[in-house]
Amino acid sequence: MLKLAIDFGTSVTKIYKLGSGIVLAEATCVTVQRDTGEIRAFGNDAKRLLGKTAELTDVNFPVYEGEIANEKQAAALLSYFLSKITRRSFAVEALFCVPCGFSESAREKYYRVAKEAGISRVNFAETPYLVALGQDVPLSESNPVFTVDIGAGKTSVAAFSLDGIIAGITINVGGSNMDVHIIDHIADRYNLKIGAQTSEKLKNTVGSLIPNDNQSTAVNGRDVTTGKPRSVLVSSENILFPVQVYVDKILEYTELILKKLPAEVSAAIYKSGIYVSGGVAALAGFEDYFSKKLQMETHVLGDAQMSIVLGGGRALGNAALFDKIAMR
Repeated sequence: MLKLAIDFGTSVTKIYKLGSGIVLAEATCVTVQRDTGEIRAFGNDAKRLLGKTAELTDVNFPVYEGEIANEKQAAALLSYFLSKITRRSFAVEALFCVPCGFSESAREKYYRVAKEAGISRVNFAETPYLVALGQDVPLSESNPVFTVDIGAGKTSVAAFSLDGIIAGITINVGGSNMDVHIIDHIADRYNLKIGAQTSEKLKNTVGSLIPNDNQSTAVNGRDVTTGKPRSVLVSSENILFPVQVYVDKILEYTELILKKLPAEVSAAIYKSGIYVSGGVAALAGFEDYFSKKLQMETHVLGDAQMSIVLGGGRALGNAALFDKIAMR
């Protein structure tokens, strides 16, 4: 039986195959013919059409804020991804990576989608454990760990040990919120309308939490007044506000969880620091900004975007650990 760890994310789906490592990272996206409901394109091919389709074609993201928004489209997309990495003759066991405190009804949607896509055995694990495993943080019953996972649609904040979650929360704030705010900010500041892909690229290219950072890039869009194409030069400092707003919101909830911890847990976490994953954690200056605000050491280790699926893969390869963290 093939064993897979699947991070079926709002923006990107990552799959880890036991024995092979990460075998897929593609946009969680489909294009749909509006009048027939037929899916015309999947994954990265579909995302390339975002903002460029004709009137009768929609670009949809079937996973929204970490939950299945359209089961039919999600199942078709997951089946497509599986077809790229394995043959249908193999039975598949999957460990789905889900946010902290994921509800039973939300898990049932994932279960139905997984079964429709041809997965034989379905398990779940909460992201805090997987972030730690993906960043090689030792886990035990006696040593608490604190993680912050910033996804595209959700952020999970938790203190935990192998004995369970001590305190945690999942909020509907993530990298996609930042992208939308950047679109509005560019329209207000430059009178220029840009699309979602341009906003995401702008954030990833020059997004920064370093004051007076002078990185810059040319941004193309449509002039709001004239309707004509136009280009402007945008620097890191120019988009600091929409970036900082959402990082500060995540910090607010991180502090909320820290204040709920028992004294001994708080002392242990202060000593070990906070581990952060997700694409937003790759912003220039993120570690220093988080550390200064919390007055605690912050760690962003390795490829922050891949921490969760790497952790899922490591859990698959350790039966004892898998039994501790899996939600069947």
